[in-house]
Amino acid sequence: MKHSYGLLSLAVIAFAALVCGCKTAPKTEADATKLEANATAALEGYRAKDPSLQTLLDKSVGYAIFPDIGKAGWIVGGSYGRGEVYEAGKRIGYADISEVSAGFQWGAQNFSELLIFLKQEDLDKFKKGEFSVGANVSAVALTAGAAGKTDPSKGVVAVVDTKGGLMAEAAVGGQRMRFRTE
Repeated sequence: MKHSYGLLSLAVIAFAALVCGCKTAPKTEADATKLEANATAALEGYRAKDPSLQTLLDKSVGYAIFPDIGKAGWIVGGSYGRGEVYEAGKRIGYADISEVSAGFQWGAQNFSELLIFLKQEDLDKFKKGEFSVGANVSAVALTAGAAGKTDPSKGVVAVVDTKGGLMAEAAVGGQRMRFRTE
């Protein structure tokens, strides 16, 4: 029994080291170009699936688009994705999102996420690294009309679009977001 807890602890430490070692900004110009193309395509896909999303984007002070987040787990799990951050319609930098979790979980999943900031104070917290997804976020899965079902009074709207995979999960984890200017 102690042996399995030791392996679990080692797996969590190894995954945390891997996630913390990732850089927020793309390493090369080619990587930056690819991320920009993927972010643009993801945002266009969001708008096509839910035309009501544009109303929220028009009201926003900024947004972060993570076009490709991978998540996997078997007792210990984690996720990681990189994205672009926009303020007043202009790209201001890059961000990454990572999570380590433990509990009942099994599977792998790929998804994209759009964080829409409706209040300047929330975008400023995000840029300072003081933002966490929690009670101040209205979250929905991307479907036609989903943006209209969100609670904009929360200040931040998170829209998630699952691309593929299957994940069963009842786990506890900590999510971390980092921002870096261009």
